[in-house]
Amino acid sequence: MTGRLTTHVLDTALGKPAAGITIALYRVTGNSHRKIAETVTNADGRTDGPLLEGKALTEGHYELIFFAGDYLRATGQGDGILFLDQIPIRFGVPHADQHYHVPLLLSPFGYSTYRGS
Repeated sequence: MTGRLTTHVLDTALGKPAAGITIALYRVTGNSHRKIAETVTNADGRTDGPLLEGKALTEGHYELIFFAGDYLRATGQGDGILFLDQIPIRFGVPHADQHYHVPLLLSPFGYSTYRGS
């Protein structure tokens, strides 16, 4: 089995996929963050491919940053200073041969995530 990391974003306030959200992926080692990927969600709120897969996915700590503020402003769900703008989700990958799916369920005033499939 080849390991991979995927994500998607759903707008729970509007009840639809969140298209056009920029997502940055960082490898975290101690206090050091190294950017290793950046992508944008498509019309289905998903990325066009895995963020990492195969040998590129290694055991360790990662952080996804979802740039939700631009999306929320573009969809008329806020302006000026937003309650949620950049949403970081830090997680661990203990087994690099597995599939890690880290979705974001988003609204202007809250979010949730989980390990999906």
